[in-house]
Amino acid sequence: MRYLPHTEDDIASMLKEVGAKSLEDIFSAIPEDCRRKNALSLPEPLTEWELNDHMGNLAHIMAVSPEYKVFMGAGSYEHYIPASVSYLLGRSEFSTAYTPYQPEISQGTLQAIYEYQTLACLLLGMEVANASMYDGASALAEALLMAIRISRRQKKVAVSSLIHPLYRRVVQTYFAPTDYEIVELPYLKNGRTDISNLANMNDLAAVAVQSPNFFGCVEDLKIIGEHAHKQKALFVTSFTEPLAYGLFKTPGSQGADIVCGEGQSLGIPRSFGGPGLGMFATKKQYMRNMPGRLIGQTKDKDGKRGFVLTLATREQHIRREKATSNICSNQGLCATTAAMYMASVGGTGMRELAKLNYDKAEYLKAELKKAGFKISFVSPTFNEFVVEFPGKSEAAYKRLLGKKIVAGLSLGTYYPELANHYLLCVTETRSKEDMDELVGELKIKN
Repeated sequence: MRYLPHTEDDIASMLKEVGAKSLEDIFSAIPEDCRRKNALSLPEPLTEWELNDHMGNLAHIMAVSPEYKVFMGAGSYEHYIPASVSYLLGRSEFSTAYTPYQPEISQGTLQAIYEYQTLACLLLGMEVANASMYDGASALAEALLMAIRISRRQKKVAVSSLIHPLYRRVVQTYFAPTDYEIVELPYLKNGRTDISNLANMNDLAAVAVQSPNFFGCVEDLKIIGEHAHKQKALFVTSFTEPLAYGLFKTPGSQGADIVCGEGQSLGIPRSFGGPGLGMFATKKQYMRNMPGRLIGQTKDKDGKRGFVLTLATREQHIRREKATSNICSNQGLCATTAAMYMASVGGTGMRELAKLNYDKAEYLKAELKKAGFKISFVSPTFNEFVVEFPGKSEAAYKRLLGKKIVAGLSLGTYYPELANHYLLCVTETRSKEDMDELVGELKIKN
């Protein structure tokens, strides 16, 4: 879109319309001590082609595929996107970020979201899914608040320390102004959540874990769910890599009451961190406590199939004190993308793709073991795992970066006890040659 500036005549006309003599008059209500006295320090303007060159130069300093071989996941994953998704998404009928309010003129968009909800339920093994949340982190926070609403009296939630650190930070932000308590569950030496203290915890509204967790390890959801239910708490499962459920049992089949997470892997480009897709599903009995919106299917007066905004339990629609959430929109375009991706790949394709991700990660894991590196945790993993780089790991990481290889994510920032440990990720986009090159470069001593 080109930038079309206002002319002096345009500005004068608008000022006259609002009854102001100058642009300064518009800001007269703002106290003087709150206004900037000096001009903004901005660079000189560029021509359109100079600006394009400048943006290109900025892009070249970013370590991204295909120029760089990126072995980093940690909640954002590089996957191939079918051409059908890109084509369909470009159609003007779908280019909107919102669930519309006028069902009579928005049947196409409403049906697309309805199909997304159906496919999300199938993928996660749940009975009902909403029209999407902002992202995986906000979906988890909303899930825990939902569990507290359902339990009514309990105001304590147990959260695994192996849930994505940034997700846990968002939960803390949501809970900070409340009197709700967050209890963090530690992790075991095998890379799974330690639930041994659950039996000693009273007044729990929910127990939340992530699988595959932040270390890439697959949690035993069935056992954790049984322990949560013994405490009369809801079992909340989170995820950052939904593709894993093409290979492993669904959270719903393992006893989950609420399933939430990030759907970026389902056809959405990484795009330097956004946008994302907050997937959210639950059991039918908890439907009216679910945040966000729900698209339903109905019939019109002529008996033809139609789609409507069935539930919208938010403060803009009902009395604020009865709202389940203040979420104002859903990620409509991203949810539509995910539906297109799941429909294009299909159930068989999801299984094959998940198996490919699993096999490639296992190959890299085995090659690193042969090269003398220690795999930190013995639990089964999906497409990422933790490896320890002995010695001066930062120097090795920088040397690899100089060779255009991004060797995972350093865990020391989030888990100080895991200094020199790196989270490596392999998806279908990484070739055997890429992995062999990584191992070969790591063998070189600094």
